[in-house]
Amino acid sequence: MQPLADRLRPKTIQSVLGQKHLLSEQSPLGFAIRAARAHSMILWGPPGVGKTSLARLLAEAFSCRFIALSAVFSGVKDIRESVEQARLNQVAGEQSLLFIDEIHRFNKAQQDALLPFVESGLVCFVGATTENPSFEVNAALLSRAQVYVLRSLDEEALLEMLKQALECFQPAIPYDVDSIHRLIEHADGDGRRFLNAIEQSQHAALVASIPRIDQMFLEGCLSQSLRRFDKGGDQFYDQISALHKAVRGSDPDAALYWLCRMLDGGADPRYLARRLIRMAWEDIGLADPRAIQICTEAAQSYERLGSPEGELALGQATIYLAVAAKSNAGYTAFKKAQALVKKDKSREVPNHLRNAPTALMKALGHGEGYQYDHDQYEGFAASQSYWPDDLNAQVFYRPSKRGLEIQISEKLSNLRQLRKAKN
Repeated sequence: MQPLADRLRPKTIQSVLGQKHLLSEQSPLGFAIRAARAHSMILWGPPGVGKTSLARLLAEAFSCRFIALSAVFSGVKDIRESVEQARLNQVAGEQSLLFIDEIHRFNKAQQDALLPFVESGLVCFVGATTENPSFEVNAALLSRAQVYVLRSLDEEALLEMLKQALECFQPAIPYDVDSIHRLIEHADGDGRRFLNAIEQSQHAALVASIPRIDQMFLEGCLSQSLRRFDKGGDQFYDQISALHKAVRGSDPDAALYWLCRMLDGGADPRYLARRLIRMAWEDIGLADPRAIQICTEAAQSYERLGSPEGELALGQATIYLAVAAKSNAGYTAFKKAQALVKKDKSREVPNHLRNAPTALMKALGHGEGYQYDHDQYEGFAASQSYWPDDLNAQVFYRPSKRGLEIQISEKLSNLRQLRKAKN
């Protein structure tokens, strides 16, 4: 029997669900459809939002012959055969739309093989991908195609899909309110997953001869719901970015949410521990030096305890980072110093700062004139410079007015005043 997801593929552009932002009459793609002007494009979006269906409908809207390839199973040979078919179509007076599903799975050579035919207009190229085209599609091909972003299906779209799906069953077993909410939750914005769950639960309910599907019955029909998460792709980096920004923004609840989302999705807790340590250095630094200590101990706790016990230590560290005083002064100072060193020449170490472990080095003046700070007033040699002779003193580190850095700022200010008075 034809799967429900295939039976409910939209038949017209107007019946595509959940992508109003992309297909409205005032959108760039909407204008192209109305003008029947084909152009190459990449459809970027999560699984089950209608990329393949939209590509088929675009072929009809642009009056093109539809040629489909999957990058999973195809290679350069298949591209050549498709191009030859497009040439035959051109001879017959028809333009061709070459659709390549999962274009991100093509390597650079395979993507390059498309370029001459996209450039010449022999084919209107439409690629579909779940991965960020900026990283997964080479620049030459990307420059010849518009990128359109498809969104996860929202509740409104899924409810309309449920209405259409139930019309396909005779008889259709109704769902109670809680089970509908559970279906939507299980789908996680994926229309294909949503329709598969409906089909599975409808067949099960028919066999069980029940008048209504409740949440308990539905749970028995559903496989475990897995949130979308790709350990090497955009979902991964978007979520770690959200975690980092929630910590920086002092929101412990949001930070915990993203940490748990990543743990639930299969992220390596050791990786998360490393990122927490980086956050402690980058966004808190010397405003609260305990943060780095707590994060390091959390990482060690995870190594000793493993999951799930060790994950609690990561959670506690995340909360501490979020509520700690924030300062990026140390991070900014390091980046500034790094930038200066990279662009600057190799300057000599002044004689008074050089090491002098041998008689020859002492004879050459190494260490001569050095003032031992502990022998100076208040343990500070105010008149001594620690910079190369031909480089003016720089200021990289500017402590914030938060946490321990308030005291650090006061101390550095006093030391600078002493230097100024001596010089």
